[in-house]
Amino acid sequence: MTTMTTPYDAYRGADDDTHRMPLPTPDRTPDRRPAGPVVNAGRLWTGGLATAAVAALVALVGTLVVRVLFEIAPLGARGGFDSAQAGTLCLLAAVAALAATGIAHLLLVSTPQPLAYLGWIIGLSTAAAVVLPLLAGTAWVVAVATAVVHLVIGLAIGSLVVGAAAAAVGPAR
Repeated sequence: MTTMTTPYDAYRGADDDTHRMPLPTPDRTPDRRPAGPVVNAGRLWTGGLATAAVAALVALVGTLVVRVLFEIAPLGARGGFDSAQAGTLCLLAAVAALAATGIAHLLLVSTPQPLAYLGWIIGLSTAAAVVLPLLAGTAWVVAVATAVVHLVIGLAIGSLVVGAAAAAVGPAR
């Protein structure tokens, strides 16, 4: 049996065992993926809304506890929280939680180590909220009770917003 040879088989050179691969083509589509972590804004703001609800409820419970304590053991200082003050404190606690969420979002998209900065901002804001009632010139027991309520509100906002911010950050895709 005879086999036919093709014209290319007639010449065997040095490239017989070399396999030619196609040259890579440059990718013409730009990479639009973010270089850093991705912030899930919906998850962050849902956590912020939940934090606002918790902060308002912490303020409400704190004012109720202060009222009960002043009714059970009046210490000669008339004070505590009336209904208007309690409502205002609940509203301000919710606004503070939403403001903390906004600051968290800004820090997550713009700064290195955003949770460290967020912790400092919330911690110092809480410290200011605790000290202010002590400087107001009201009765000492009322000022301390108000400061304690502010401290608990600040701790709740701080822990929940930092947790929501940490949960809202995912790896780059």
